[in-house]
Amino acid sequence: MARKAGGGMTVAEAGRMGGRLVSEKYGPEFYEKIGKKGGSSTANKYGPEFFGRIGKKGGRTTAARHGSDFYEQIGKQGGQKVKELYGPRFYGRIGKIGGDTVSEKYGHEHFEEIGKKGGQKVAELIARGRQAG
Repeated sequence: MARKAGGGMTVAEAGRMGGRLVSEKYGPEFYEKIGKKGGSSTANKYGPEFFGRIGKKGGRTTAARHGSDFYEQIGKQGGQKVKELYGPRFYGRIGKIGGDTVSEKYGHEHFEEIGKKGGQKVAELIARGRQAG
């Protein structure tokens, strides 16, 4: 980025410096507070589904810029970090919580249905593999 005449800072440098000074003065909680306030204001103005629309748009832009493998890479990095922070047993605990929540919402029949679909898919893949081989 080009410097201003006289050797001044770039806009990016000034922004970083300002952000660092605000963080030092008010602490990281300040950003959390104003972020929540801004999010609530945005949801009130545009509706909560607005976040879904802009999230999808951002996801498409990111995929176009970085390729779809980018999501696999950052997913693995995030998963590894969670594993380091909480240990591998953490996944079992959150999986149970998620499964219990789904069961409460949809009932055990939901698991039977998705299990049958998964079994059918596996059978199709095996059949295709046998035909190809």
